[in-house]
Amino acid sequence: MSQVHAGFRYSDEHEWIDDQSPATVGVSQVAADALGDVVYIELPEVGAQLTAGEVCGEIESTKSVSDLYSPVTGEVVEINDAVVTDPALVNSDPYGAAWLFRVAVTAEGPLLSAEEYAAANDATVA
Repeated sequence: MSQVHAGFRYSDEHEWIDDQSPATVGVSQVAADALGDVVYIELPEVGAQLTAGEVCGEIESTKSVSDLYSPVTGEVVEINDAVVTDPALVNSDPYGAAWLFRVAVTAEGPLLSAEEYAAANDATVA
């Protein structure tokens, strides 16, 4: 069973976001488990303007290719080069080393609490 990090909020599209400023964004273990072995990640560029709910990148696994959605509106201020170099980090540490990008948030999209997201995805909160 997948685990959900208790300190984050989640989008319906399986991205997580913390409450820091700038906010850090990643994909949940639920998504990582469903994708299987992640082999490629395309992230937005630093300086890109994101809109909540819109596609901002791509995640490719041995099973499929999935769009990456932004859970918030704002400007990308940093990307995680380590996860681009080693996409398997998404499978091994989705809530830590596999963070994807940081955003200076101007507006949030609809987000779920860890408990709401876990209940909707048959996961546990850790």
